[in-house]
Amino acid sequence: MALPQPTAPFTAEDYLRWEAGQPDKHEYYHGETFAMGGASRRHVTISLNVAAALDEALEGSPCRTYMADMKVQAAADEAYFYPDVLVTCDPADHRADQFMRAPTLIVEVLSPATAAYDRGEKFAAYRRIPSLRDFVLIDPDLRRIEHYRRSQDERWELQDIAPEQALVLESLEVSVPWQKVFRNAD
Repeated sequence: MALPQPTAPFTAEDYLRWEAGQPDKHEYYHGETFAMGGASRRHVTISLNVAAALDEALEGSPCRTYMADMKVQAAADEAYFYPDVLVTCDPADHRADQFMRAPTLIVEVLSPATAAYDRGEKFAAYRRIPSLRDFVLIDPDLRRIEHYRRSQDERWELQDIAPEQALVLESLEVSVPWQKVFRNAD
């Protein structure tokens, strides 16, 4: 996780207004802002692979795929994040300019600097989004995919996706081959 920016804590409304004028991206969590660092080539390649596969698979559906520059509101007015990939099927989100409120899927590609935060505090905030059905963590170094799925009884279940096994997202009726996720990531 990045270090907090040296600014006094401010409200979510202040953050949204301030962030709109910044040249670089910042996430917001409980009154603090965190600068987003640049991503590695593998990180960007995997994010693009996943987004492209989802976009193609969802063509003709009410769902749309968004990438790294679209914010998600998690834990109303307490957290705003930039996931690597997200899918929303909510018509209101498709009209939103600044951030999405009702994602069905969020994908985070891990880096050594953010892995603990993505698995911990960020996932805890994401779990508070009622519409979220799937959360996927992709580790480019270990070539590992972890798929967390919200069950009917609101429990989060983990499925490790083995090499050569497809990432099956039942909530979207989509399957993404493991090879597609890691294509050109070496």
